[in-house]
Amino acid sequence: MNSPIDSLRRWFAEDLRVAAPVRHNEAVLEAFARVPRERFCGNGPWQIHPRRIGAPPYTTENAAPDALYHDVLVTIDKERDLNNGQPSLWAFIFDQLDLAPGQSVLQIGAGTGYYTAILAEIVGPKGRVESVELDPTLARRAEEALVPWPWASVRQGNGAKDCDGGRVDAIIVFAGATGPAAAWLDRLATGGRLLMPLTAANGWGFLLRLERTPAGFGAGTLGRCGFFHCDGARHPGEESRLQDALSSLDGEEVPVRALHLGKAKPGAEGVWLQGENYWLSTRPLLPH
Repeated sequence: MNSPIDSLRRWFAEDLRVAAPVRHNEAVLEAFARVPRERFCGNGPWQIHPRRIGAPPYTTENAAPDALYHDVLVTIDKERDLNNGQPSLWAFIFDQLDLAPGQSVLQIGAGTGYYTAILAEIVGPKGRVESVELDPTLARRAEEALVPWPWASVRQGNGAKDCDGGRVDAIIVFAGATGPAAAWLDRLATGGRLLMPLTAANGWGFLLRLERTPAGFGAGTLGRCGFFHCDGARHPGEESRLQDALSSLDGEEVPVRALHLGKAKPGAEGVWLQGENYWLSTRPLLPH
C-alpha cells in the first residue's frame, strides 16, 4: 500500500503529464513519481515562488514536504536567488529528448542534484549520469543527496571546460550560454542530442536542441526561456548578435535548422546567427 507521500508524488507526476506536457516518454513521469524532492531542497520550511507573475515568494508554514509537490520554484540559496528549477519545464525537456534506459547523460549544472536524480531514474542503473557543478557547496550537497543513485556522479568544476570524457547520448545544459562549448560538441555521440539555453545578456533567449548526425548537427528549438548565465560559455560579441537576431523575429519562432562549425562563408545563404566559432542556419542539413 502506498504511503501518503508516495501518493502525493504520484499526483505530482500526473499533474506534470498535463502541465509540461509529457506526451512521449512515460519514464519521465515515473522518475518524478519516485524521486523525493525534499531530499534536494534542504531542511524546511521552504521558500516557494508562486507561478503567478509578479507574486512575491513566501515561506511554508512548516517542514511538511507537501508544498514541494507542485509545479513551483523552491529556493535553495536565498542570498543568490538560486532555485530548484521549474518541474514542468524540465519534464517537458526530458520528454522531448526521449532518453532511454541504459543511455549516458552529461549534465552541465547539477545544483543540489534533484534533476540529476530524475535523469538517473530515467536511464536506470544500466545507464550513467555524469554531472558537473561549478559551485563547491552545491556540488557537495548534490553528491551527498545522490547516494541512492550510484550510477549518477557529480564533480565540482566549470562545466564548459572541465568535462572531458567519452561520448555520451545526451548533454543537457542547465544555464544560459551564447554558444555550445567545444567540449560539449566533442563528447556528443552520433545520434546524440544536446539541449542548451542560448541566451542574450539579459538572460533571455531560447532552448536550442542539437542532434549529431553523420552530416553534421541538425538543430531545432523548444521555445523561449530565461536562465542564469553559464560561466565559461559566454562571449560578449555573441550576446549582442543573439539579441539582434531575437529582436528581428518580431514574436515569430526561432527558425534554425542546423548548426555549422567555424565561420559562415561570405554570401552563405540561411545564416541566422554567426557565433565566434559556429553559425546557425535556417536551412536543414544536406544528406550525407
